[in-house]
Amino acid sequence: MPDDGPRSMKLFWSSRSPYVRQVMIAAHEKGLAQNLALIPTTVAMAAPNDQVMAYNPLNKIPTLVLASGETLYDSRVIIDHFDAIGEGPVLTPLEDDTRRVARRQQALGMGLLDLAVLWRSERMRPSAQQSQPLLDSFAKKLDRGLSALDDDAVQLANTALTIGHIALGTALSYLDFRFAEIDWRQSRPRARVLAHMLEQRAAFQATRLSDT
Repeated sequence: MPDDGPRSMKLFWSSRSPYVRQVMIAAHEKGLAQNLALIPTTVAMAAPNDQVMAYNPLNKIPTLVLASGETLYDSRVIIDHFDAIGEGPVLTPLEDDTRRVARRQQALGMGLLDLAVLWRSERMRPSAQQSQPLLDSFAKKLDRGLSALDDDAVQLANTALTIGHIALGTALSYLDFRFAEIDWRQSRPRARVLAHMLEQRAAFQATRLSDT
């Protein structure tokens, strides 16, 4: 098994990043968290981080450096690696039908995260520079995405943990973290139950989003 020694992998990390949180959830679920040396990192579109860009030309986190020196980036790629080398539950199902569903659910969760991050960035611009049509579009897409999540929530709550659970659970927690004024629990009761169930898992509790 590669990269199996203590702190044998370096992870460019931030407690604020929902994408990093997905990787950390997977690391805990697969018994690999103790193998990660976490490097606190700040990246921004307008301020390239030379330390990160030495390993990831896209200037994004999470970025994982293996003991061999090979670099992996994008949370989905890193989670696939952890799934291959770690113990614990298989996060990407092997059967075609269940794998296809899990991948679709992962895509929905990642899409919701991408949307929320862009929406927050637009809202942080000076009021006079914000695009109202863009803000309205973000709100409509989020509403539709949450409805799709709610439709899947019962099935998710009754199946073993997958990449879909991780992506969708992280998307909901990011809304709580950065969009506290959105009361998604009131209108999506099945998603509320799913989120509560996921956040009880040790891997989720150990990786809560934080500004500290």
